Amino acid sequence: MARAPFEIAGTEIKAGTRQTVEVPVAKLYTHTPLHIPVEVVHGRRNGPVLMVCGAIHGDEINGVEIVRRVLTNSALRHLRGTLVAVPIVNIFGFVQRTRYLPDRRDLNRCFPGSETGSLGGRIAYLLRTQIMERVTHIIDLHTGAIHRFNLPQIRAELKNSETVRMAEAFGAPIIINSGLREGSLRAYADSQDIPVITFEGGEALRFDDVVIGSGVKGVIRVMRELEMIPAKKGPRAPRKRSETAANSQWVRADIDGIMRPVARLGQKVRKGQRLAMVADPFGESETAVVSPCSGIVICVNNLPLVNEGEAIYHVARFDELSEAEKAMDYFRSSYEGDVGDDVVPVHPWDDRQK
Repeated sequence: MARAPFEIAGTEIKAGTRQTVEVPVAKLYTHTPLHIPVEVVHGRRNGPVLMVCGAIHGDEINGVEIVRRVLTNSALRHLRGTLVAVPIVNIFGFVQRTRYLPDRRDLNRCFPGSETGSLGGRIAYLLRTQIMERVTHIIDLHTGAIHRFNLPQIRAELKNSETVRMAEAFGAPIIINSGLREGSLRAYADSQDIPVITFEGGEALRFDDVVIGSGVKGVIRVMRELEMIPAKKGPRAPRKRSETAANSQWVRADIDGIMRPVARLGQKVRKGQRLAMVADPFGESETAVVSPCSGIVICVNNLPLVNEGEAIYHVARFDELSEAEKAMDYFRSSYEGDVGDDVVPVHPWDDRQK
């Protein structure tokens, strides 16, 4: 018996085909219509319905490229189930190169949304009713905020065994057992028992090829774990190591000034270890920023100009810190093996910068 078509925004996609659907979302002041582009790959055989989405924060563009590269993967010819790819959720923010919507609302705090609410509420309602209610699993792609570079990591509420399965299959070096924020896509999906993981990596408004590459591989690994695409032929490679953080803590500047970073992204640090120095422009006063706990640095503020109270480092805590360090070493070695001999990317978590 032939599989039924997949319907979205009034469009039917037949089994064994793929199609781009322009979901109407709103208009500009000029009455020029805006659409959320959605690519649906509808397999011939039954299986999970996976939504992979990016740019719910409009300036977090690594996810857009991750989705594009996933859609070029030849394994999709043998897809079981359905892939719903939404590279740009916040089309307003993406066009304006900003995190927010025109009314300064954060779209990722607007779920489940309302048909008659704010612009963010209406877009969240549209995404929920037209797409999310039709899916069984979700991968939400993010980066750090502007000037903040996130180590590739998965954030998830690890109470759901299927969510844990997806998080571990993704293969990022770090998994953070992260609580749910009211109004977020992840919180709404969890309330509907839809397994959802968030991938964080890189910085807003910047492409990073290692982050993008690890994101693409992670999505493909999850699809293999869900048996949506065939496993690789030959001996099964060992699964990428990931370590789960018990929690994490932001480290903030104690004074205003100019920051000189000391600790690197991905570095193991001990409680009380110096992370950075903050000084006035004349060098008359200087204050050390120290880690409040032992862990791995998972985010660094790349802007040297800081105000008192500004978040400048993010440290993840682990029950077994040595195992987390091994996971970072495994990740470093894996990305070095993926590039040519002549071009080896240098990153802020790279030990060769010592």
